[in-house]
Amino acid sequence: TQYSFKEVFGTLVAQKELFDVVAKPLVEDLIRGKNGLLFTYGVTGSGKTHTMTGSPGDGGLLPRCLAMIFNSIGPFQAKRFVFKLDDKNGVDVQSEVEALLERQRREALPTPKTPAGKRQLDPEFADMIDVQDQCRAEEVDEDNVYSVFVSYIEIYNNYIYDLLEEAPFDSIKPKWNNCNTPVRNGDFVPPQSKILREDQNHNMYVTGCTEVEVKSTEEAFEVFWRAGQKKRRIANTQLNRESSRSHSVFIIKLAQAPLDADGDNVLQEKEQITLSQLSLVDLAGSERTNRTKAEGNRLREAGNINQSLMTLRTCIEVLRENQLYGTNKMVPYRDSKLTHLFKNYFDGEGKVRMIVCVNPKAEDYEESLQVMRFAEMTQEVEVARPLDRPLCGLTPGRRLRNQAFREELSRKLQLRGGPVGAGPEEPSAAELFFQSFPPLPSCELLDINDDQTLPKLIEALEQRHKMRQMLAEEFAKNVLAFKTMLQEFDSSVASKENYIQGKLAEKEKTITGQKTELERLEKKIKTLEYKIEILEKTATIYEEDKRNLQQELESKSQKLQRQASDKRRLEARLQGMVTETSLKWEKECERRVAAKQLEMQNKLWVKDEKLKQLKAIVTEPRAERPERPSREREREKPLPRSVSPSPAP
Repeated sequence: TQYSFKEVFGTLVAQKELFDVVAKPLVEDLIRGKNGLLFTYGVTGSGKTHTMTGSPGDGGLLPRCLAMIFNSIGPFQAKRFVFKLDDKNGVDVQSEVEALLERQRREALPTPKTPAGKRQLDPEFADMIDVQDQCRAEEVDEDNVYSVFVSYIEIYNNYIYDLLEEAPFDSIKPKWNNCNTPVRNGDFVPPQSKILREDQNHNMYVTGCTEVEVKSTEEAFEVFWRAGQKKRRIANTQLNRESSRSHSVFIIKLAQAPLDADGDNVLQEKEQITLSQLSLVDLAGSERTNRTKAEGNRLREAGNINQSLMTLRTCIEVLRENQLYGTNKMVPYRDSKLTHLFKNYFDGEGKVRMIVCVNPKAEDYEESLQVMRFAEMTQEVEVARPLDRPLCGLTPGRRLRNQAFREELSRKLQLRGGPVGAGPEEPSAAELFFQSFPPLPSCELLDINDDQTLPKLIEALEQRHKMRQMLAEEFAKNVLAFKTMLQEFDSSVASKENYIQGKLAEKEKTITGQKTELERLEKKIKTLEYKIEILEKTATIYEEDKRNLQQELESKSQKLQRQASDKRRLEARLQGMVTETSLKWEKECERRVAAKQLEMQNKLWVKDEKLKQLKAIVTEPRAERPERPSREREREKPLPRSVSPSPAP
């Protein structure tokens, strides 16, 4: 059996190669404001969780996606709590003051919700996120600010649970009775399942799900590993020592908004905020219960896993049938929480990628065939469609201009002697300049014979005079050089103005020509639109005539069919009448022939009687003949004449 896929990776392929082909385009779309969904699908024990999380020293798709996101938006991240997610799958922008108050309030809490990104990492997962290659997206809008939010849920027995919830997690499972309902006892408190809802944009989201704002790859993966992965339900089966008993969904949300015209603060307009989402789904493996030897809870879990995967397969098949044959069958998304959560992706709100993991074990042969057959069929379903991104209408490059302005301002303030707003105690630039002169000696004459004070004063004044002359000469040279530079600058500006004027004249000519061409094309478009309108009207008339003729043809064909059926009935009726008449005449002919035969027999009998009488008369006067035998005498005796039969009617 042969199957065709977009890409096939061997057993020795590196995680980086798989990431570059499959997940990197999804991360680039996430930064551009588009949604993405990535599945790992396969039989139990085929390597789905390993593909998603990786191993020490070789991180999987999830840590590499996080690393690429933070490598791309690292210098453009907003401060914490500038973006704030609401409980209706939306996002708001807070001012700097509100964000500062929120940070202070969170810092005052005894136990912070987010793990500290600067503390030492857990060696259990430190090697997984040590990605050597600095992969980053090429097209990152530098005039936007970004914030990353992560959440982690699992779908267990067709119920949704929040793995980042702060509520204490009790690993004790309830006992189930014969009616498949949990036995109520005071010792067990089950975790609260979450509800799916639809927001104002018809996107599905999990109500009350914990969403943590993270600022680095280490912090995000620590949330995933320490808070979420430890709570995920796994169990030991015959096929896998750590078999995933639930579908896990790690959701990365990227909020971005443009800076204002000055490049300082974030725009407060909600319609300018873009919230994109990348969902990484580690599906539980499909399995046959007779191979896993599952019993009790494991058996019920396997049944729910297979049922949700079957619903996913049914949805894909209905989508494929609707696209291939143009039908409009309803896709059964609501039959499973897994398909209901990602309904929007299948309806076209983003790209969907599926990684099929195959184990070459001979025991998994039939399950692997089913998995590959389903995965090959999913390639024929087209779901992606472009997403319109809001336009802010501001000039690009605002952040860089603001940064350059700040650097130049600080440099000039340093040259002037300090920042703006210095107090009166600080010396000015002129005072610092005068302090550079040699100090004046004491000018007080206490003795008439003092012959040292005045020469020292004269020497100091001469030194100051020489320094002043040197500074004046240097100042004159600098002025001359500055004038020369100004003249050169004026000449260059004039030449550039002339060049720019020439270029502008050329551009104006080009624009005039393009305007003329546009007018010609607009006229042509109007002519073509008029022709198209006429053709559409003609086509409408022809369609109407066609429909009328088809209706007339159908009515005439129906009439002909009715006439043919009437003719067949008439022929059958005439055939019956002919048969009945022929039978009737055959009987009449037979009766008449019988009557004629009887009449002829009667006539022959009468003639015979007459001949006998005539013979008796002729032979009577002759001589007596010898007596005949008694038999002849009896025959010659005249018989009484019988009455002839009545003539036939």
